[in-house]
Amino acid sequence: MLSRMPETACEVLHPSQLYRLMAWLSPSFPVGAFSYSSGLEWAVEAGDVTDAATLQRWLTTVVAHGNGFCDGIFFAQAYGAVIEKNAAQLRDVAALAAAFTPSKERQLETTAQGRAFLQTVRAAWSCEALERFAGDWEGAVAYPVAVAVAAAGHGIPLAPALHGYLHAIAANLVSAGVRLIPLGQTDGQRLLAALQKVIQETCARSLAATLDDLGSAAFRADLASMRHENQYTRLFRS
Repeated sequence: MLSRMPETACEVLHPSQLYRLMAWLSPSFPVGAFSYSSGLEWAVEAGDVTDAATLQRWLTTVVAHGNGFCDGIFFAQAYGAVIEKNAAQLRDVAALAAAFTPSKERQLETTAQGRAFLQTVRAAWSCEALERFAGDWEGAVAYPVAVAVAAAGHGIPLAPALHGYLHAIAANLVSAGVRLIPLGQTDGQRLLAALQKVIQETCARSLAATLDDLGSAAFRADLASMRHENQYTRLFRS
C-alpha cells in the first residue's frame, strides 16, 4: 500500500503545468459538474442549509470529514501508483474509489464525471499514462482517480494538483448553494475565501494518509444524498 508522498509533490508548477491544471478544473471543462450538488439540494429543502453561515458549516464538514477527504486520499494514492508504474495498485485504487460511495446518486456523480473527464482529456491532452490506464482498466472510474492519473501522467506535482481538485469540488458546491438558497455572488466568494484553510488542511491530511485512513464522518451529508434520490422537485442530479 502506498503511503509516502512522491518526490514530485513538492515541485514548483511550470507555466504549462499550471495551464493544464486550470483548464481541467475550470467550471467550463465538460464533466457536467454544474448538474450535481452532492445532496446539498435536499439539505436546503430540509432546512439544514438556509444561509451563508449554514452553507459554510455544511461544506466545511463535507470537505474535511466527508467526500472531500476521501477523494483526497484516492487522488493521492492513484497519483502515486501512476508515478511508481504500479498497475495493480492503480486498479485496486480505481475499484475501491468507484465502490466507496454512500448512495446511488453519489456513485453516479463521481463515475459520470470521471468518465467524462477521461474522455475529454484523452481527446485533447493525451499522454502515455492515460492511454495505459484506459487499456488496463475497464471498470467505472471515480472523478478523483481520473484527474490524478492525468496529473501524474503530465508530470503535474501532486500537492498543487490535489489542492486544485479540492478547490474545484468546493467551488462547485458553493455555486450550487448560491443557486439553491439563493445567495449573492459576493456571498459565494466570501464562502470560498472562508474555505481556503479547510481545503489546505484537508489536502495536507490526504497526502499523509493511506487507504486505511478512509472514512467519512459527514453522516448527514451522506443521508442527504440518499434522500435526494426521492426528492419530488429538484434541479440537480444528486
